[in-house]
Amino acid sequence: MTDLIKAIISDMDGVLWRGSQALPGMRDFFDFLFKREISFVLATNNSRNTPEDYVEKLASMGVSGIRPCHIVTSGTATAITLQAQYPAGTRVYVVGGHGLKQLLSDAGFQLVDKDAELVVCGIDFDLTYDKLKTATLLIRAGARFIGTNPDSSFPSPEGLVPGAGSILALIESASGCAPTIIGKPERGMFEAALRQAGSKAAETLMIGDRIGTDIIGAQALGIQTALVMTGVETEASLRASETQPDLVFAGLPELVEALRS
Repeated sequence: MTDLIKAIISDMDGVLWRGSQALPGMRDFFDFLFKREISFVLATNNSRNTPEDYVEKLASMGVSGIRPCHIVTSGTATAITLQAQYPAGTRVYVVGGHGLKQLLSDAGFQLVDKDAELVVCGIDFDLTYDKLKTATLLIRAGARFIGTNPDSSFPSPEGLVPGAGSILALIESASGCAPTIIGKPERGMFEAALRQAGSKAAETLMIGDRIGTDIIGAQALGIQTALVMTGVETEASLRASETQPDLVFAGLPELVEALRS
């Protein structure tokens, strides 16, 4: 298997951890990648944090050697995409976490609470009615509506909880405007990951826990896919899906064993 795979793109939530709890096999997974010198990128639809935040999180879980260049978030992809379309100083209203706000600010955008040209929405664990109201009014006044990712749910230690897609759906219902999606399953996220991994699609393996984003998006670019059953999908949802991953594993220990063999 490793003869055909030169690089790995891996999701994080539901693959490496749930909330602050590392999933079984996470350290062995990274030990394997570093020992075999396999190029890898961690690509998450979660826009709440910056790449540096994820480096710190992994270090707190006992994984060293991870650098910001190993990580692509939907916030990263959103900032890069919008930077290519709009000039510095463009006024943006953000519904989202500190990571998304920092990435957009670092990209040269002006973060505002009124008269915005863009409304950018990601996961927001401090969501309020006032934020939703402001976003809705700005979109109705002509601001373009951007969503970092469409994930309706989010794997946590307690179970599946509302994700960014749920917030997008609420704002879309109130504003009458559908968002432009940047993150997985859209091409931009995977193309950014391939560039950072320095690999071709056919020699890359995507590891994910969600068929509708990780698997469908990767397969559209010709990337090999592996689904782990530690996040969103169930045996029933996998059987019912028209899209099937190339490989299915109970979790990281089984995946790493397959890579070793």
